[in-house]
Amino acid sequence: MARDKNAPNRPLATNKKARHDYHVLETLEVGIALRGTEVKAIRQSNVQLREAHVQIKNGEAWLMGAHIGAYSHGNRENHEAERPRKLLASRRELDRLVGQTQTKGLTIVPLSIYTKGNWIKLEIALVRGKKLFDKRETEKRKELEKEARVAMAEVNRR
Repeated sequence: MARDKNAPNRPLATNKKARHDYHVLETLEVGIALRGTEVKAIRQSNVQLREAHVQIKNGEAWLMGAHIGAYSHGNRENHEAERPRKLLASRRELDRLVGQTQTKGLTIVPLSIYTKGNWIKLEIALVRGKKLFDKRETEKRKELEKEARVAMAEVNRR
């Protein structure tokens, strides 16, 4: 059965820690250069983005610290789990991100990895670090929203 190219993206892994530790200012979808066993391992959701970050070297973006586990049916040609992986983005987008990271002291982190048709895409974000009081404020707001939802559900049941 052929897949619909307009079907929603299926997330394979997300970086929940990034949204907790940083203010997301801007997101960007990029491709990622992978080896065969890495693709199969990612499709099995055998990937972690928790400690990953994006580094710019010689005008190219590289994904550092992402852990892609070994493919279960791989042989001696299996990939390294934490090797640097090249990100595929247009020169204009990369130059703009690099400029903002150098002038404003921002950083680039991956948010999620997902399939789009037959391709594996990575969502990266330009972020600014949160202070401890920002994290507390976010937690308090989430808790208040949860209490409000519970109260509304209680009212709707009656």
